[in-house]
Amino acid sequence: MRLAHFRHSCLLVELDGTRVLFDPGIFSHGFEGLTGLDAIVVTHQHPDHCDPARIPDLVAANPDATLLADPQTAAQLGPPWVAFHPGAVRPVGSVQLTAGGGRHAVIHPDIPVIDNTAVLVGTTEHPGRLLHPGDSLWVPSVPVDVLAIPAAAPWLKISETVDYLRSVAPRVAVPIHQAIVAADALPIFYGRLSEMAPDVTEFRAIGEETTVDVG
Repeated sequence: MRLAHFRHSCLLVELDGTRVLFDPGIFSHGFEGLTGLDAIVVTHQHPDHCDPARIPDLVAANPDATLLADPQTAAQLGPPWVAFHPGAVRPVGSVQLTAGGGRHAVIHPDIPVIDNTAVLVGTTEHPGRLLHPGDSLWVPSVPVDVLAIPAAAPWLKISETVDYLRSVAPRVAVPIHQAIVAADALPIFYGRLSEMAPDVTEFRAIGEETTVDVG
């Protein structure tokens, strides 16, 4: 599997020749020139995950891509975006995408909770090659090789992040959702996650617009 990180929660996942882009939002950059995508996936409607100004050009440059989003965002974007409901399984190229979760993490009791579709990328035999949870702490019922773990968020405490990492216990954890943290402060978050990860997990930060192989 090959990953490219375009800052914040925007990840390009390449698995068995299939290319899936997640969450091209306003804090992300470098994804604008991508072509040949097999799928574009938006986990939820917040602009740091779905940039309405740049997504139309991205879609136009990838006319054959499957477009999947949580139900509320799919309704807002309109056709050809397809609502990806929790429990649904969607074949894309040589892989399958499995939807889970369903709701965004609670930011505050006074703020309405929106849809959030967490997504597993994998195969029939191994559906959990990668998990992108969006803004949630959804724990799937299948083993996960690579977890894109939210490192910091207005709805998240570091203790919750550590507990989530331990619950999923992936082989590799790649931090996302870190654009809201000053660069000088990132080692605080990364240090805790690296030090407190399960023994089976390698914590591996990916540089911006950098491509890495994760096996």
